[in-house]
Amino acid sequence: MASTVQSIAFSPPRLGDAEMLAEARAFYDRMRTRRTVREFSSDPVDPELIRLAVRTAGTAPSGANQQPWSFVAIGDPETKRAIRIAAEEEERRFYEDRAGEEWLNALAPLGTDAEKPFLETAPWLIAVFAQRWSLNDEGDRVKHYYVPESVSIAIGLLIASLHSAGLATLTHTPSPMGFLNRICGRPDNEKPLVLLVVGHPAEGSRVPAISRKDESEILYWKVAE
Repeated sequence: MASTVQSIAFSPPRLGDAEMLAEARAFYDRMRTRRTVREFSSDPVDPELIRLAVRTAGTAPSGANQQPWSFVAIGDPETKRAIRIAAEEEERRFYEDRAGEEWLNALAPLGTDAEKPFLETAPWLIAVFAQRWSLNDEGDRVKHYYVPESVSIAIGLLIASLHSAGLATLTHTPSPMGFLNRICGRPDNEKPLVLLVVGHPAEGSRVPAISRKDESEILYWKVAE
């Protein structure tokens, strides 16, 4: 089937090998310092940083270019309080009833529990929603494709952008998260995937002493002999 999309020229400047390697190493060195933080400062964060990070997330590739995502940036204390109350209610059910012993044992080294004070302390929360379908100009439902994959890529870019700007993040995923639709005023065709907590680490904050898998455990080469 022939494409009906109008095309435009794409010719970004091509870097030399040494410059490409330098850029890649610099980005890796920046990103390998990223850690999930659970102790946040209440110090304010310029909303323009949030805006630019979301715009960066919006550059992600998506199935059929449908861009099936919505981002709600929450800085209002009352809304953050409502989210914390609803999230902790679901988290208590998780820790008391839903999570099996194996799951709880896996979480134990991280020291997590049902209390989520960071949802109020951090200056910003970003609720990320996946649009399962949309409406066209005629009001007909249009199915979206590769939605989880597309939105997951966008979330990765969002986290990378915020970290590159010097901010800390926490990916919070209480289950279920339907309360976010109600609190954030999002329609039923959107499913909340992640509640991203954003801000500066609290003074003296600590993170678990964990390591990341070695390259040999995650990278496998298939090259010509």
